[in-house]
Amino acid sequence: MKIALGSDHRGFEAKQQIKSIIKQLNHECIDFGTNDINPVDYPDPAYLAATAVSKKEADRAILICSTGLGMSMAANKVKGVRAALCHDELGARISRDHNNANVLCLSSDQTGEVLLRKIVEVWLKTKFSGGRHERRVRKIAAIENGKDPREIKNG
Repeated sequence: MKIALGSDHRGFEAKQQIKSIIKQLNHECIDFGTNDINPVDYPDPAYLAATAVSKKEADRAILICSTGLGMSMAANKVKGVRAALCHDELGARISRDHNNANVLCLSSDQTGEVLLRKIVEVWLKTKFSGGRHERRVRKIAAIENGKDPREIKNG
């Protein structure tokens, strides 16, 4: 898989760790910055990485800032992106299994190295289960397209 990666200055160190994890799992990494700890605005790398997913230039993306909240908000504005802020392995697993999340957002301030590795590994390895969850993901897309999700029926 091609994984787009982005962080602001507060997430830079965690991004470097994640880049290593991605490579260890034999995935390709596309780094959209930042490249040091000098202050940057989180929407910039969030937009670049999320857009790569939206345009199918990357299969998924991982974004890191101090809380993960800003990255999540920014990424979810990009059409076709389902960004999930995850703080543990269960959230990471469900975000993929049930919601087919294509962007993982993480908090550098609240996630230590060991947990960070576990979350990233689980998120990258978990597949979307489809089934009844497929309809729900289609409803999310309907909302994104300005439609009432209640109009989406089974099938």
